[in-house]
Amino acid sequence: MEMSGAPGMPGRQQQRSGTVKRRRWGGLRQQWKLLGLFEIDQQHEFYSLTSMMKEGLAAAIQTTIDNPLTKDLSDDDFRSEVTQDHKEFSLETFAGPVFASLRGSLGITEEEYQQSLCSENCYLQFISNSKSKADFFLTNDKRFFLKTQNKREIKFLLANLKIYIKHLKNYPHSLLVKFLGVHKIRIPGSRKKYFIVMQSVFYPDDRINARYDIKGCEVSRWTEPAPEGSQIIVVLKDLNFEGQFISLEHQRSWLVQQVEIDTNFLQRLNVLDYSFLLAYQPLHQDERNQSLSFASLIVRTKRSVNPGSSPIYTSVVGVPGAVPDDDTSRPFSESDSGLKLSHDGDTTGSSFSPTCPEHIGPGADTPEIPDFKTQNRRLLPNLKNPLHVIDGPEQRYFIGIIDIFTVYSFKKRLEHLWKSLRHPGRSFSTVSPDAYCLRLCQWVQDHTK
Repeated sequence: MEMSGAPGMPGRQQQRSGTVKRRRWGGLRQQWKLLGLFEIDQQHEFYSLTSMMKEGLAAAIQTTIDNPLTKDLSDDDFRSEVTQDHKEFSLETFAGPVFASLRGSLGITEEEYQQSLCSENCYLQFISNSKSKADFFLTNDKRFFLKTQNKREIKFLLANLKIYIKHLKNYPHSLLVKFLGVHKIRIPGSRKKYFIVMQSVFYPDDRINARYDIKGCEVSRWTEPAPEGSQIIVVLKDLNFEGQFISLEHQRSWLVQQVEIDTNFLQRLNVLDYSFLLAYQPLHQDERNQSLSFASLIVRTKRSVNPGSSPIYTSVVGVPGAVPDDDTSRPFSESDSGLKLSHDGDTTGSSFSPTCPEHIGPGADTPEIPDFKTQNRRLLPNLKNPLHVIDGPEQRYFIGIIDIFTVYSFKKRLEHLWKSLRHPGRSFSTVSPDAYCLRLCQWVQDHTK
């Protein structure tokens, strides 16, 4: 009797534990529904598609794990197209070595990338108020976005991938969205789908109060806010933000300059209609004091000036923000990189240099980037998503530039003409890339302090 009773105790404990877990899981599922995120379970229309995506991505990433980069990236790597056949579908991976190198440079290991994208937990469907017909999926930990794209957009990204990577190398703290993979899934009897994997700008999003999609114009730039007390996620727009400011104090000049650098890059790509994505949450008291900690400053300085923290064409990729376990490097001094630390932990001396490659005339050779100052780096926070997080005195801001595929084509020029007639004297999104760039920079100037 005693022997039969003893094994029964752990069984009952496991049963109770399982019940608690189911309750927690049920609570999370209900919370996601309130937030406008829908779990893609077996009853969902996208369950079959996302299950195939997971299976295909798991195999593609495993190939990278089993065959790590051992040489500098070549032109062939940028043109690489690898197809893996599965029982019910095939998955094609474009420029796999390039994106693997970029992921490594961002501090994302292949194992954690695989775990996030391919875990047993369901993807979430994000319901966007975007006018595009794209489908948005979010990994269960909400770290990565998967978005369907049309063939034209994929061709545009791949055609400009080399200069996109070069821009991130020249400006490691760029606010541009970080593309982590490009794929095509073929399902017999169904249309093929292209999709991209991106790093989420709003990560982690547990305490975010408000989210905005800013284009710097007024026509169709108001969204009805969620009812007071509601937990539904609503991405607000320009007119909703009027009367508010992004309060950064000493880091304001860095943000203004980086937006100028990134939008000048997009201007040269002849694109428009991209968005300045913004969210914020209040800082806790300990988070405010953290910036005053000397130990924190040391960690954040190493994170910010690590010479391997940009996407580079090498198998030895650095991790932005990672502090080496064996810290045998020589002591860091301010003169090493042009970084000046004020007493409150902000970066000063990051003024824009006229020698930046973004402002070199056509035909000129791009010089080597010599220092922290020329690259417009800042003191990064000690967080998992440091490149898109900026702390002000009272608020933590999540900032990124997304949706960079709209080319100023003949069709867009006609749309501009039509909107000019329909909305005389009012600003709208469809304008030339030059005007779009200048207008968004002006918006950031006017709404920061």
